[in-house]
Amino acid sequence: MSHASADRNGRRIGVLGAGAWGTALAQMLASDGRDVLIWALEPELADEINASHTNSLFLPSATLAEPVRATSDLSDFAGIDTILAVTPAQHLGSVLRGLASGPRDLVLCSKGIEAGSGRLMNHVAKDAQPDSEVAVLSGPTFAHEVAAGLPTAVTLACSGGEAQWERIAPAIARPAFRPYYSDDVTGAEIGGSIKNVLAIACGVVEGLRLGQNARAALIARGYAEMLRFGDALGAKAETLAGLCGLGDLVLTCSSTSSRNFSLGKALGEGGEAKSLMSDRRTVAEGAHTAPVLQALARDKDIAMPITDAVNAILEGADPAQVVTSLLSRPLRAEQGATA
Repeated sequence: MSHASADRNGRRIGVLGAGAWGTALAQMLASDGRDVLIWALEPELADEINASHTNSLFLPSATLAEPVRATSDLSDFAGIDTILAVTPAQHLGSVLRGLASGPRDLVLCSKGIEAGSGRLMNHVAKDAQPDSEVAVLSGPTFAHEVAAGLPTAVTLACSGGEAQWERIAPAIARPAFRPYYSDDVTGAEIGGSIKNVLAIACGVVEGLRLGQNARAALIARGYAEMLRFGDALGAKAETLAGLCGLGDLVLTCSSTSSRNFSLGKALGEGGEAKSLMSDRRTVAEGAHTAPVLQALARDKDIAMPITDAVNAILEGADPAQVVTSLLSRPLRAEQGATA
């Protein structure tokens, strides 16, 4: 029943995942009247999208465009040329393994690192769909703003280089949604993953009422952690200085619209991590990324004290004491290999 029609280049497009971000992307893609097929895990959500053009569970602010059609059957994605994968990072592999295999462009829009394996999402995707060519879409993107058609710019990092970019970019670009080209898939993924952890830290600072100076310092020092980790994994510094790194970091560390920032704020106000996570319909990916990021950093001997602090708080340490410990670290130069 594939409702995904061909774009101006004859390619069909679909979105895997009907959370807030997946729904917003589908709405954006349908803004010029082209059909977009979106997959929802819950059959009742697919029915709601088709019947009333709403997603009351994940994006209640939006009335979806008529061309957005939903399914809960992955087989409906057979033959779709370009798929945006927007499932939670920890479930990406299992969902992709449910797709029929075949050559296609697979655009990863989930931000995180796989727990247990420590793999970036592009490695997870390539393992699950070896015939697909992988790209990563990442940047400063609040779902409700994209759904509302507000101006947004993102990084589109293509493992297939400019040839892949020339296939995908025209399919997803819209007047208010502008992709910028990169060939640094690793950098795009690292930026999107680490900023979620740092957003939790900034939320903690907000919850503790430590002020704007402290938040700005945390963003800057967190960015230094991102650069160190990226350098160790072969990412380009200029990628992390762009939309998918610094741009996304600034956005998610500065607003309660960020799920990760909101989680950190609640932790700083005295909330307990386990209960806060269980109450959330939407996933704060940083809570899943933090422990695996910490393990990878320790394995590679990368100093990431803010990441360590977030892990300690998620494990139950007192946020005020953790921040005091951060502030009492030895004095040193701002630049250099250590933090």
